[in-house]
Amino acid sequence: MLRLFRSKIYLAIFLMTAVLLFGILGYRYISNYDWVDAIYMTIITVTTVGFSEVRPLDAQSKFFTISLIVSSVFIFAFAISVITEYVLGRNSLQILKKKKVKSKINSLTDHVIVCGYGRNGTQAAERLKAYKRPFVIIEKDKEIIERFEENILFIEGDANDDEILMEAGIDRAKFLITALPDDATNLFVVLSSRQLNKDLFIISRASLLNSQKKLMLAGANKVIMPDKIGGDHMASLVVMPDLITFMDKLSVEGGHTTNLEEVSIEDFTDQMECNSLRDLDLRRKTGCTIIGYISPEGDYIINPEADLQLQPKSKVIVLGRPEQIRKLNEMFHIV
Repeated sequence: MLRLFRSKIYLAIFLMTAVLLFGILGYRYISNYDWVDAIYMTIITVTTVGFSEVRPLDAQSKFFTISLIVSSVFIFAFAISVITEYVLGRNSLQILKKKKVKSKINSLTDHVIVCGYGRNGTQAAERLKAYKRPFVIIEKDKEIIERFEENILFIEGDANDDEILMEAGIDRAKFLITALPDDATNLFVVLSSRQLNKDLFIISRASLLNSQKKLMLAGANKVIMPDKIGGDHMASLVVMPDLITFMDKLSVEGGHTTNLEEVSIEDFTDQMECNSLRDLDLRRKTGCTIIGYISPEGDYIINPEADLQLQPKSKVIVLGRPEQIRKLNEMFHIV
């Protein structure tokens, strides 16, 4: 619809330009005015302001003036109607779009809220899309929102505002990632978020080492320092480049594929009898390999034994090629 409005506006601009040129050239060559007087006569004629002519018009000039007045009245009326329609239509579309986005956000539960769509926020959003996790972005830069709003749910506003956080569904959210560039701002977001949802898992970005402890005290569950990670990563590429490159390829193979999956034991036990990792037999069924086990207490076991007994509320980490991971998810209906 906006494309149709734009085409009408282009047509209106073309017609208005044409009628002005028609008037200027007509007064210049029909009435023999100089260029300044021709422009003056054209403007006072099409705007119908009622100023007097530069000099009395002959019969030929009067007929030309009549045709210019009639054509300009219709063309300028058309232009005004198109511009009015465009402005009102654009406002209506924006209202409808905001209602649609609000309806989608209101339907979300256990989703992720990402505060800030800068470098780190963009990377977080891309990873969440790869894992097909529902998320909402809080961003105050209107230009960024307009550029990416077709594929991402945005809320325009300041993440420090409790009303904005509530609009993002923080009371129903499971995770919050605050990736704002300023540590003090992240600290306020963490404090507000923890007050609004006691069970929320909060991940905060930090730039300074002394901010890490403050963010944890404010209620963050995890604090990530991108600059530190980046430095460690570059140094590791010097010491063991092939291993680091291999590890980089594990998490996300392509835009929407993954090589690692975290699966709750209940996803298996609800569909089959299994007491140990051997009973799962994922290698034969899907091609995936279990490389880690997380106990209900949060203990991590790397490369667990096949006879390890499974416990309720535990998880396994599986490794496989993208097609093997997809087969695993389809076989056990893992969302």
